Amino acid sequence: MSAPRLALLLWVAVSGAICPLFALEPGAMFGPGVAAYRAGQYETAARLFAETARVEPSVGSFLNLGNAEWRRGRAGHAVLAWEQTLWIDPFNKAAKNNLELARKAAQLDAPYLAWYEVASSWLPSHWWAWITGFSLWAAVGAVLLPGIFRIRRAAWHQGLSALGLALFLLSLPAHLGVVQRARLGIVLERDTPLRLTPTREAQYTTQLAAGEPVRAKRLRSGFVFVQTRRGQGWVETSAFGAVVPGRVKQ
Repeated sequence: MSAPRLALLLWVAVSGAICPLFALEPGAMFGPGVAAYRAGQYETAARLFAETARVEPSVGSFLNLGNAEWRRGRAGHAVLAWEQTLWIDPFNKAAKNNLELARKAAQLDAPYLAWYEVASSWLPSHWWAWITGFSLWAAVGAVLLPGIFRIRRAAWHQGLSALGLALFLLSLPAHLGVVQRARLGIVLERDTPLRLTPTREAQYTTQLAAGEPVRAKRLRSGFVFVQTRRGQGWVETSAFGAVVPGRVKQ
């Protein structure tokens, strides 16, 4: 199927189903972005939402950025923005529904996640740090504090210690999942070449679709080495969007 025909099919299939969530957000550019979106000025809206997200990342800015990019016909940028929405708020139903509809229409796979990565996606990433810290101190405190304050140990002290230790151990795989998921990225442009070496003159093994998920390994000279379901290779950084920017090193 040709790219124009696919784009038309994609638009007809889901453009009416994807609606913005105009949450109240701080920042001088969010309000004008909403106004531009309602006026059908999607390019202006996307620029304003992107600047809002850069200054103060939030659910509302990323969700509406994805909606505006989708209306512009930039599926890769839309999928990236909705994935970033879920990174902040994994409970967001609007972003989940938009991703499901977009991927179904464009015949895109969702990112493959190992079991511990799936577990890490159940809660916001920063929650796991709080759970780990609180559970560890609860377990240690339940063991040590009765002796320090010369309080007779009760059965609930042992129960609290066991519960805290269990939560601590269960949270460790989720921490690993957060670290691994932070390397996820989205292909932004259509027919992005997957090259054998990090040069524009290099041969390529396949072309990646806009919105296709990849895992970034390392950066080099304007290229990022990625792993996909179809193999691995180099793509230009301009065609790659990281779900969590700054996590991939040279």
